[in-house]
Amino acid sequence: MKLLELFKEAGRGVIATSNTQGEVNVAIYATPHVVDDSTLAWGMTEGRTYHNIMENPRAAYLFMYAGAGYTGARLGLKLKGIENSGDMLDVIKARTLDIVGAGAAEAVKHVAYFTVVEIRPLI
Repeated sequence: MKLLELFKEAGRGVIATSNTQGEVNVAIYATPHVVDDSTLAWGMTEGRTYHNIMENPRAAYLFMYAGAGYTGARLGLKLKGIENSGDMLDVIKARTLDIVGAGAAEAVKHVAYFTVVEIRPLI
C-alpha cells in the first residue's frame, strides 16, 4: 500500500518506542508527513518518545481511521534521521499551532524521519 493512500483519510495514531533497557513508551501521535514512498516524518518534543528513539531506532506506529470499526494499519519503523531546524520543522510547528495551540507548537523541537520497514493491516 502506498503511504499517501494510507493517510488520505482522517484518523488517530499511536507510536510505541522503547529504550535500550526495554522500557516501553506509548504516545498519541499526529498523522505523519509523507516524505516519499518509504519515509514518514513527525515533529517531536523532548519527551520519552524522542529520548527512546535516540537510544533505540526502532518504533511502531498504529493508525486507526476515524469512525466505527477497526480499520487502519500497523507500521514498523526505523529512524532515518533527526533535524532540529529547517522547513519541515517550520511546517510541523505551524500545523501544530493550528490544531493544538501555541504551547504545543513551541514544545516541538525536532523532526524525526523514519523509514517504513513493514506495513500490516490493523486486524
